[in-house]
Amino acid sequence: MSAFTMSREATPSPLQTEMKTRPVSTNGRSARPQRKRFLKLALFIGLPLIAVAAFFLLRSNGEEKNKLTTVKTVRGDIVEKAIAVGTIEPLTEIGVKSKISGVVKKLFVDAGQIVEAGAPLLEIKPDPTPLELAEAKRNVEVALIDFNTQQNEMQRQQQLKEKGLISDKEFQAFSDVFSQSQLKVQIAREKLALIEQGKVKIAGTNIETVIYAPIKGYILEKSINIGDPVVPLTSYQEGTILMKMADMNALIFRGTVDEIDVGKLRESMAAQIKVGALPNKIIEGRLDKISLKAKKEDNATVFPVEVIMTATNGNVLRAGYSASAEIIIQKKEKVLMIPERLVTFKNDTARVLLPKPDGTTAEKIIQTGLSDALNVEVISGLEEGQEVAERPTKKIE
Repeated sequence: MSAFTMSREATPSPLQTEMKTRPVSTNGRSARPQRKRFLKLALFIGLPLIAVAAFFLLRSNGEEKNKLTTVKTVRGDIVEKAIAVGTIEPLTEIGVKSKISGVVKKLFVDAGQIVEAGAPLLEIKPDPTPLELAEAKRNVEVALIDFNTQQNEMQRQQQLKEKGLISDKEFQAFSDVFSQSQLKVQIAREKLALIEQGKVKIAGTNIETVIYAPIKGYILEKSINIGDPVVPLTSYQEGTILMKMADMNALIFRGTVDEIDVGKLRESMAAQIKVGALPNKIIEGRLDKISLKAKKEDNATVFPVEVIMTATNGNVLRAGYSASAEIIIQKKEKVLMIPERLVTFKNDTARVLLPKPDGTTAEKIIQTGLSDALNVEVISGLEEGQEVAERPTKKIE
């Protein structure tokens, strides 16, 4: 066999290639026409079904859109309140100071302890400068010199009086001068003892460098440690605050109320105090003071108020707790009410929307009373259980 013959047999003809690529049905006919007929049938049946489904879907959406939301009028309690923001503080807080200068020598108590009135708190060690010590000693010497001089003169004046050379008035005047010299010596010695030893007894009273508690209470804060210098309290300086004490059984709420609400407040109004550190705990109180003068806080005008706690309900309170007080201005129980969002106020007239059987609404005028910003009292115009329609929400464009 020739090479030409072999190549002709190996190469397929165009007719053979077309027969291989064309799909053939089982009955010998082409499958492409059958596929076209199937697609036409699917479109003929599917399009009407899609149209019907879209119709019902749009209809249900329209019904949902037009459906009214209603709220029934009910009976309940409405409380009008004024909110005060502040802290829990002791009714009386005392700063312990010293009238003697020096350094802290000993501490007898620490912060958090409770002490009785008159209990020792700390001891101050006198710490005079060399100049102060030298001056105190020299003052004693000067006072003694003056006293000795006056004592000798007193003996001479006594002899003159016995001889009748001076009057009783002149003798009495000199006696006063002599007594003053004695007092000067005593004062100079007491000052020296106080500087050197820190203790002295004056007119039967022991004066020492131990500071005692002025009241019964807790030590809230300790401002000094051993070795710290102490500036005394005098007529021209405040002195160092050594400790702060308070009676924690007498606590008070101090806060501020916005000027919008202060005109509604009166002393003795009931209040409920909520402490941030004690969630879900309520402390009963009573409004005790309303300031006559406003102050500025964060560009707002507020008035300071004080609320006395009448019942802590077993809660342990600490000075400095952040708290808020709800002062009850007015309270009504079991009144007819609806949410205030359902009411429209215009020209001092309150209106609500009532649903109609055909799905529309009708506007009705009602008379309202007390409000707590969430619910409003209905005095007339509605009955208990009557439905009120929600107003449609405005779309934000």
